[in-house]
Amino acid sequence: MEGIVHTYFEDLAVGQSASLGKTITDADLVMFAGVSGDTNPAHMDEEYAATTLFKGRIAHGLLSGAVISALFGTKFPGPGCIYVSQTLKFKAPVRPGDTLRVTAEVTALNEAKKMATFKTIGTVGATVVVEGEATLMVPSRGPAGG
Repeated sequence: MEGIVHTYFEDLAVGQSASLGKTITDADLVMFAGVSGDTNPAHMDEEYAATTLFKGRIAHGLLSGAVISALFGTKFPGPGCIYVSQTLKFKAPVRPGDTLRVTAEVTALNEAKKMATFKTIGTVGATVVVEGEATLMVPSRGPAGG
């Protein structure tokens, strides 16, 4: 497709990384709740959330995971890559109004399977809020991959 930038498997190198930032809004929480069905009041009800450990509403943990997915699918490696696995450890809350910055760094490459492993980290300011590891199939320039 014209206009779409791909990072092919052959373009990847261990240590290469990219980032994406997103400010989490109230609308994001409402839309994510609608799509996922997760209407936990910790995400949706300020009065209830004020009584919790976090003293206010927090974003769904998997919303942070979705921002990591957006980095992979749109920027690095970009269109055509396919998730195989993702681990996530939630370290601190993300709140409406926070800007979440996610970074993915290549840690391993499997030439035979055209798979790449990435360290994934999400931060709000200097605070790590989520970390994990992802494995993706990445399109190749070769005949089988595009």
